[in-house]
Amino acid sequence: MSTIFTKIINGDIPSFKVAENDTCYAFLDIEPVTRGHVLVVPKIETDYIFDLTDEQLSELMRFAKQVAKKMDKVFDCERIGVSVIGLEVPHAHVHLMPINGVTDMDFAKEKLSLSNEQMKAIAQSIRDV
Repeated sequence: MSTIFTKIINGDIPSFKVAENDTCYAFLDIEPVTRGHVLVVPKIETDYIFDLTDEQLSELMRFAKQVAKKMDKVFDCERIGVSVIGLEVPHAHVHLMPINGVTDMDFAKEKLSLSNEQMKAIAQSIRDV
């Protein structure tokens, strides 16, 4: 059975796409920890990030870096934080979040509630860089 991320990549579930190439897909998290919280996933469905081949992992991180560089130009933040947890969805993924401190990446805090229009605008601002 396909993961929710595979369904997003295939267009079966809508997403706020930020970037895409032949091997990776980046989109806004619909339950963001911070404004501009992006998920970066490989198109190949692999549960555990360290089960990716060295080449796949390198490509995922190179792609994440490209997205983070764009995000850094859009958001007024100290850094683009990176996190890999891997328990929420059985599909390898990297979280990229605009942050000003460590506590900004607290996944236990209440998630932001943004409108579809706000999400579309955020995704477009990253794509436009």
